[in-house]
Amino acid sequence: MACKKKASDLLPEYKMDNKQRGTALIFNQEHFLWKLNLRQRRGTAKDKEDLTKRFQQLGFHVEPYDDLNKKIMMEKLRSAAEADNTDADCFVCVFLSHGEDSHVFAHDDKVDIKEITALFRGDQCKSLVGRPKIFIFQACRGDITDNAVTGMSLDEISSEVEEDAASIYTLPAGADFLMCYCVAEGFAAFRHTTLGSFYIQDLCETLQEQGSTLELTELLTLVNLKVSRRTHGVKKQMPCFTSMLTRKLYLRPKEE
Repeated sequence: MACKKKASDLLPEYKMDNKQRGTALIFNQEHFLWKLNLRQRRGTAKDKEDLTKRFQQLGFHVEPYDDLNKKIMMEKLRSAAEADNTDADCFVCVFLSHGEDSHVFAHDDKVDIKEITALFRGDQCKSLVGRPKIFIFQACRGDITDNAVTGMSLDEISSEVEEDAASIYTLPAGADFLMCYCVAEGFAAFRHTTLGSFYIQDLCETLQEQGSTLELTELLTLVNLKVSRRTHGVKKQMPCFTSMLTRKLYLRPKEE
């Protein structure tokens, strides 16, 4: 009698043997136009620096940007979507900012996330059809905070920890998209003013340790676990991700 295949064996992997790993855009917003009434995001430079290192180690061509206004940010995104990505495995885009409803903030205005992801849908970005498109948002999605029941860590109780403002809703984006959020809808995200944000720092650590060996959605689940174990006083943070991937995704080292 033939052995039944495990469910995990039935799922194929994304083809990741193209000439290039792909581009990783990082939009880091620390300062905002005064009229937006948004606080400076102290500590975000550490997140940008560590993300740049981790994605470079995984073979990405990283393009980090600081405090771009909406017009220039959208120009960078359109340029990436219109580029010839036929030699790339995948695409990554990271937003380090404040958020509100279905928007993230540029320096001078908020940007609709649907407007961003629409640029990379199959009808607009044909060279990334069938390839993973990963979006990571470090932006608070609400003003509710989860109370810690057990496991409070005294070293996390600090006046140097801030909350990123406002809210972002989970949004579907289309096949082969992976949408990663630092916090579940309606809860707050924490950022240390010198050490960086809880979510991005745990993501960077996990990418460094298991980024080239662990399937990516499994890696993100591990990040969820790490962040959920952190506390700020009696408050906790719970990340989440929405996967529209159709295959398993590994970022294994490329052969020389």
